[in-house]
Amino acid sequence: MTSPHQSRGLYYPFHLCHERTLQQLLARYESVHFRDYMALQLTPMSGTTAYSDRMGEQHQDLVAAGRIVQGYSVSGPLDQESMKAVNRDLGDSAWRGLFHDALKEDRRFQRGLFDLSHAVRIGKSLVPGAATLLRLLEPARSARSYSVEELQACSQRPLTTEEGYDFEYALALVKTSAALVYTVRLCRRHGLEAVTDSAGHFRLLQRSSEREGLDLPNDCLSRDGY
Repeated sequence: MTSPHQSRGLYYPFHLCHERTLQQLLARYESVHFRDYMALQLTPMSGTTAYSDRMGEQHQDLVAAGRIVQGYSVSGPLDQESMKAVNRDLGDSAWRGLFHDALKEDRRFQRGLFDLSHAVRIGKSLVPGAATLLRLLEPARSARSYSVEELQACSQRPLTTEEGYDFEYALALVKTSAALVYTVRLCRRHGLEAVTDSAGHFRLLQRSSEREGLDLPNDCLSRDGY
């Protein structure tokens, strides 16, 4: 293992990474920073569930040595600045195209958003995971307008089956964008470099940064063979 250079990397967009990715990160950075699981609160009565596991639980020695730094909270409701940033992603046709392509072609990107091994509740129906994905990948959905506000409104009322597909697609968009918005915020606030092993998320963050005129160090690690 080569000596890491004197910089600090923030792993994104997930709160855990593969052990082989961790070794690449430790070889590259003086310290590797991990967020906690992201649980978005859409409204006071709706949102996603958080998990308490952290990367450092299996690497207490690395935490004690300062090589792993964890505990960055990214849960709760989006503030106004974050909502505006997410809506800019959702209104960007280039960003939306990259998202839809990743959802269609990248199994890991899919798994980060949906558990397709089980049936998915769409409206009032339970739909097999594979059938759900086919409906979500319909080309028209990639061009449909979505916003955080629309997602919030949908979360508070009963949905038809078709509205349920739109809700799941919109939720996937918002979760993906929010994870990247938090990445930018944490990197700028703490002087960290963004790093991932997800090519789809790397391209999305690159696009957001280019559109916003951000000079944000961003790197993508190879996952060859695992």
